[in-house]
Amino acid sequence: MANTPGAKKSIRKIARRTEVNKARRSRVRTFLRKFEEAVAGGDATSAKEAFIKAESELMRAVSRGVVHANTGSRKVSRLAAQLRKLATA
Repeated sequence: MANTPGAKKSIRKIARRTEVNKARRSRVRTFLRKFEEAVAGGDATSAKEAFIKAESELMRAVSRGVVHANTGSRKVSRLAAQLRKLATA
């Protein structure tokens, strides 16, 4: 248990930051799900729009520190591969 005032303040800060990061992570997952649904539907144009939004949201999460840079890049790369696969099919 935290004893010093500084440690208690750190606990409060971490709790606030955790809530914000949880919301940001959830938002990213929502955009990823929308992209996956568009790909499953087979519509290339809606998948392209969903990809642009998902990529933007992922990179925003990377810049905020919610997702590691390599993780964000890897996910965007895999989404782009799915989009290419859909476009050629």
